[in-house]
Amino acid sequence: MYGALNARARSPWRSAYPLLTVTAFLWSLNFVVGRGIQGQLPPLAMAFWRWALAFLVLLPFAAAPMWRQRVIIAREWKILAVLGVLGAGSFNTLVYIGLGSTTATNALLINSSIPVLIAGIGWLFMAQKVSPRQAVGILVSLLGVASIIFRGEVSQLLEFRINAGDVWVFSAMFVWAVYTLLLKRRPADLEPLPFLAATILIGATANLPFYLADLARGAQAHWSWASFAAVAYFGIFPSVIAYLFWNRAVAEVGPTRAGVFVHLMPVFGTLLAIQFLGETFHAYHAFGFSLILAGIVITSIAEKKSISADAGTG
Repeated sequence: MYGALNARARSPWRSAYPLLTVTAFLWSLNFVVGRGIQGQLPPLAMAFWRWALAFLVLLPFAAAPMWRQRVIIAREWKILAVLGVLGAGSFNTLVYIGLGSTTATNALLINSSIPVLIAGIGWLFMAQKVSPRQAVGILVSLLGVASIIFRGEVSQLLEFRINAGDVWVFSAMFVWAVYTLLLKRRPADLEPLPFLAATILIGATANLPFYLADLARGAQAHWSWASFAAVAYFGIFPSVIAYLFWNRAVAEVGPTRAGVFVHLMPVFGTLLAIQFLGETFHAYHAFGFSLILAGIVITSIAEKKSISADAGTG
C-alpha cells in the first residue's frame, strides 16, 4: 500500500504536468506583454534588459558552479557563443521586433510551427532522415503558417504582400529551430545552471551593441511602472522560472510528453490577447492553426513509426 501511495504522490498530474502548464502560460504571456509594451520600450531594449536582468537573477546561484567549471566554459566557448547568440541573443529580439507590426495572436500561432521547422532544417542542413510522410507533415504545417501570414487571402499570396512583423516572427522560429538542433552539441560535462547562465550572458552581451546603436539612432525608452514591470516579468518569469520548471518536468516525463504542452501557448496567448489587447481571432487563424497541428501530428506519427522500425532491425 505504501508503494502505491508513493507512486501516486509522484504522479505527473501532481508534479510535471502542472509545471508544464504554468511554463506554457508564462511563455505565452511573454508574447502578450511584448506586444502590449510596444511604443514604451523599443524591441532591442526589451531584449537586452530581459537577459541582463535574467543573468543578475541567476548570478547568485550560478557564480560558484560557473567558477568551478570555468575550464570547461573556456574550452567550449565557440559552441557556447553560437548557442548564446541564437537562443538568448536572437530569438526573443526577433520576436519583439515582429510584435511591433503583428499581433500576439499571429506570433503565437506561428510559434507552433517550431516542431516541423526542426525536422525540415535538420533534413536540409544536417543530413537528418525525413520520410515521405514527415515531408508531407512539414509541408502541411508550412501551409498553415502561410495561411496566417497571408491572412487567408489568395490576393495577398498572389501579390506577395507580407506583413513584416510576421516575417520577423517566423525568422525567430527558424532561429529557435536551429538552436534546438545545435543543442545536441552542447558540452555534456557542463552542468545545466552554468550552461544557462553562460549562454544568457553571451546573449545579453551580443545584444548590447545593437541596443546602443538603436539608442544612438534616436530610439527612446519611456520608463514607467508598466515598462519596469514588463522588464521584470521578461527577466524573471519566462527566462528563469519557466526554464527551471521546464527542466524539472522534462526530467520527469521526457521531452516527447513535455513537448505537447508547448501547444497550450496559442490557447493561453490568444485568450490573453483577446482579453487584454483587444485582438480578434479570425477564421484564417483557426484554419492555419489546424494545418500546423495536422502537420505536427503527421510528422510525429511518421517519427514514431521510424523509431519502431529501427528498433526492430536491431
